Amino acid sequence: MRATVQDVHDLAGALPGVTVERERRIYQVGRKSFVFFRNPRKDALDPDTGERLTDVIVFWVESLQEKDAMVLDESKPYFTTDHFDGHPSVLLRASRIGEIERDELEEVITSAWLAQAPKRLAKAFLER
Repeated sequence: MRATVQDVHDLAGALPGVTVERERRIYQVGRKSFVFFRNPRKDALDPDTGERLTDVIVFWVESLQEKDAMVLDESKPYFTTDHFDGHPSVLLRASRIGEIERDELEEVITSAWLAQAPKRLAKAFLER
C-alpha cells in the first residue's frame, strides 16, 4: 500500500510519549522534534518554477550515514538542502509521498522517533 500524508499523522501520533503541536504540525517525543511539516523556505525551491516548496516534511534520522544512504538512493524521493548540511534529517515532499510504501514510511517514522526518544522510553518500546 502506498503511503499518504494522513499516514504520517497516524503513524507519528501513535508512538508512545508523542506530543503534537497541531498548528505547526510538529511531532515531538521528550520535547525533541522527530517529524515536522516545514514552512516554505528559500532553501527549498521547486526546480521547475523556482517557487518555495510548500509541502516539505522533515524526518529525523539516526545518523548522517543513514541520511546519505537515503538521499543518494535515486529510486527514493528523499532529499536535503544546504540548510540541512550536517544535520541528521531527510526531507520529503508531501506530493511525492505516494512513491514510497506505507511500511517504509512507518520504518522511517519509527526510526526518527527512536533517534529522539528518551532512552528508557525507547528501550521499553523495543522490548514490546
